[in-house]
Amino acid sequence: MQTIKTALCSFGMSGWVFHAPFLNLHKGFELYGVWERSKKTAAEKYPSIKSFDTYEALLSDEAIELVIVNTPNFTHFDLAKKALLADKNVIVEKPFCITVTECDELIALAKEKNKLLSVYQNRRYDSDYKIIKKVVNEGWLGDIVEAEFHFDRFSEILSPKVHKETPGPGTGLLYDLGAHLIDQALQLFGMPEAVFADIYAARKISLVDDYMELLLFYTSMRVRIKASYVVREPLPSYALHGTKGSFIKARTDVQEKALQAGLNPDMDNWGKEPENEMGLLHTEKDGQLIREYLPAANGNYMDYYDGVYKALTTGADLPVTAEEGRDVIRVIEKAYQSNQEKRVINL
Repeated sequence: MQTIKTALCSFGMSGWVFHAPFLNLHKGFELYGVWERSKKTAAEKYPSIKSFDTYEALLSDEAIELVIVNTPNFTHFDLAKKALLADKNVIVEKPFCITVTECDELIALAKEKNKLLSVYQNRRYDSDYKIIKKVVNEGWLGDIVEAEFHFDRFSEILSPKVHKETPGPGTGLLYDLGAHLIDQALQLFGMPEAVFADIYAARKISLVDDYMELLLFYTSMRVRIKASYVVREPLPSYALHGTKGSFIKARTDVQEKALQAGLNPDMDNWGKEPENEMGLLHTEKDGQLIREYLPAANGNYMDYYDGVYKALTTGADLPVTAEEGRDVIRVIEKAYQSNQEKRVINL
């Protein structure tokens, strides 16, 4: 089996929670290296990993085939560009870049260098989203006329990740949690025709936006996307209403908490959500009214890396393309324009 030597650009939460456990377990990848600027902690968990003091040293290692850019948002474009110029395949954490112009330049460079370029949209592999996708794609609700997606949290203090709380390009809730919600909406319904947005800092301590609401306009439906850090008792994370019925679902994927607790994704029933967290389906089928709870398939972020491996070794389609990442940024840019001008912006 071909093994892809892979390097991480950091070993913060993103590195040790969302990437390293899956790269370490997947037989098609070798967790080969990591760029550690100060603290050298990766080897404590992965003794064979190679630590690089500089990005230039990492990129000059010819053994590395794949680089994962999992650093602060404003660095994505520069680090991904340098990796592509060094003839590496690249995965970029969401959000792909800060601007559509940056996305376009990276997409063109990847094609020129004949390298794979993907965006890590792991929430496509959450258990809760999987059942939402199934309900929509199989038409259980008839024609969808309204959908509302939430990603709410409650925090009275600022994040210890300083780069997330410091004003600047790519900071704020829309680029953070909003990028997940927009990606899911686009996967289910395609690119909207227009967007209206309300974005601001709800907490007095916040220096960047921590509240966002986007209304996406489609020809025959509307999608509302909301996120806030001032929601102690959250509403359902997904509410979909169609011509035949409704589906309501909480955000119940267990993977992030399990990974933070140090559990390995090869354990039995990985990604299985509790039975009491099933989504509520109330619809009509074959002339009969149905009101029942639906179990979700297990979440598994390994599915993303399975897809990347197949793309690298067999030429299969990437699980998340750079173009899809660019579409998310296009919506984000137009949302900020809408918020500033207080009007609906065409896409």
